[in-house]
Amino acid sequence: MSEWVIRPMEERDLPEVSRIEGEVFSVPWSEQSFRDSLALSYAVFLTAECEGRVAGYCGCYQSLEEAEITNVAVKQEFRGRGIAKALLQELFRVGEARGAWVFLLEVRAGNQAAIRLYEGQGFQNMGLRRNFYEKPREDAVIMQKCLKD
Repeated sequence: MSEWVIRPMEERDLPEVSRIEGEVFSVPWSEQSFRDSLALSYAVFLTAECEGRVAGYCGCYQSLEEAEITNVAVKQEFRGRGIAKALLQELFRVGEARGAWVFLLEVRAGNQAAIRLYEGQGFQNMGLRRNFYEKPREDAVIMQKCLKD
């Protein structure tokens, strides 16, 4: 049995989600951005709870068969336990149940650990968005995973 539980993100998670977001990303979403997203019918946000605390989270916006993954983050102390992989797999399961079969995301070109994670989950490199990110300025790798052939 795994040492974490993957579940839908709840309002009570937002303070810790926001703290993790600030630790992981140089241009983080605000707590209010997460709150607003939770209210959207086309949004799916999941939390990994470990040792009674939020260990990580992910989310996507879905439009028909496409789901754009907006956030994937795991708190530093919980990394290396397979939590990001489990979050993504549950996101695929929930998204597919809602009709999505194409998953898209953008990742910093220099974030090789994340790129390896996504490739390991079946994502393919679809191209670059030049100078997409700020703080620091960096290209975004566009990646896609199709659940159907």
